[in-house]
Amino acid sequence: MTDTAIDTRNDTSGGSGSDARKIDIATRMIAAWKAMDWDAAAALFTEDGVLHSMMVDPIEGRDAIHKRISGLGELATEIILDVSNMGVINGILYMERVDRFVYNGNTGAVPVTGVFEFEGDLIKVWREYYDRGQLLREMGVAQDFDHETR
Repeated sequence: MTDTAIDTRNDTSGGSGSDARKIDIATRMIAAWKAMDWDAAAALFTEDGVLHSMMVDPIEGRDAIHKRISGLGELATEIILDVSNMGVINGILYMERVDRFVYNGNTGAVPVTGVFEFEGDLIKVWREYYDRGQLLREMGVAQDFDHETR
């Protein structure tokens, strides 16, 4: 992580659900992706959590999220979520970053904004905003691996 901005105007108590705790959970997610530890990444979601790349249908449920991210990770040899800014506003965490990866021999990088909603100490919803066409080109994928794009 390069430069992290933390907005602590709302809740700085450090307890469950605090802004600092949300930053900690997001930081653990970043580390899980770098380690390609899909069990650890999925465990940070609620049982009925949602992972939603906004240009495709959402993935719902911890097991489905695990299946999705571990499946994508099978062809990756490196994944780094390079965060430039992260902060919590009104209880929602915003993360601006560049995802850097080696996927099936292709080295790529894509700017992304992630938005996290929490339920206690777990992620309830993670929304991702990025250029899908750029991601697929950087991955070297000729056809979108999601069948039901919007």
